[in-house]
Amino acid sequence: MAAKLAGESKGKFDLGQNSDMNVTPFVDVMLVLLIIFMVVAPLATVSISLDLPPAKAPPPNAKDKPPTFISIQDSGQIFVSFGKTEIRPSSMDSLGGDLAASLAVPNPTNERVFIRADRHVRYRTFMDVLNQLQLDGYYKVGLIAEDLGGG
Repeated sequence: MAAKLAGESKGKFDLGQNSDMNVTPFVDVMLVLLIIFMVVAPLATVSISLDLPPAKAPPPNAKDKPPTFISIQDSGQIFVSFGKTEIRPSSMDSLGGDLAASLAVPNPTNERVFIRADRHVRYRTFMDVLNQLQLDGYYKVGLIAEDLGGG
């Protein structure tokens, strides 16, 4: 069947002018793209397993021993806490032994140790302490920062 493109025709098979836009191919393309994105989107996510802390910390037990702190001064002097009130000076060479004595448990390298440093401690000094802890087998290390307010 052929359609007349020019001139007027009043015949039986006259199609006339059709000014409507055919959106069927457009809808088909959009549905195909939607399906493609629905299939590909979950594949694009990267998952990293993290051991996140609970939302609320459990209440401390009275029998729990106080945390062990390593303190670093501006001068590079290192101190280790023993109990709640006693703080003893230490050095890089004796840091592992002092921590073991402070923790006083059969396997001290499984315990958590906290590090705090003065504001102007050189980065190299801080990293030397962290590296020494790793060499001594202490991998559970927490960093203590001061909350300066403003929030």
